[in-house]
Amino acid sequence: MQTVGIKDLQINPAKLTRSLEADEYTMITKRSKPIGLALSFNDTIITKGLKTSLMLDAYKKGLLSLGQMAEALNISKEKAMKLLSTMGIDVVEYDFKDDMKGLDSFL
Repeated sequence: MQTVGIKDLQINPAKLTRSLEADEYTMITKRSKPIGLALSFNDTIITKGLKTSLMLDAYKKGLLSLGQMAEALNISKEKAMKLLSTMGIDVVEYDFKDDMKGLDSFL
């Protein structure tokens, strides 16, 4: 997460724009004290709500496990998996090449 001060925003607002375009969260501060959080806009915020959008994003970025996301949204793991699936987000990251390397070590 990037942090940017109010005075810095007045001088260089492009810092916030770049952060939002990169889909990063930005904490906005005034005299080094947090006063707000900026996040990029996406359709999920409208269709699923802000909390769900934030939890899905945190899951995609590997910041939350499936269980943590389900608990935060107060839904079962099964419902969480269905939600991820409907949003086009992989439920399980699977790398076939890594598995093949693992098999090679046994042979």
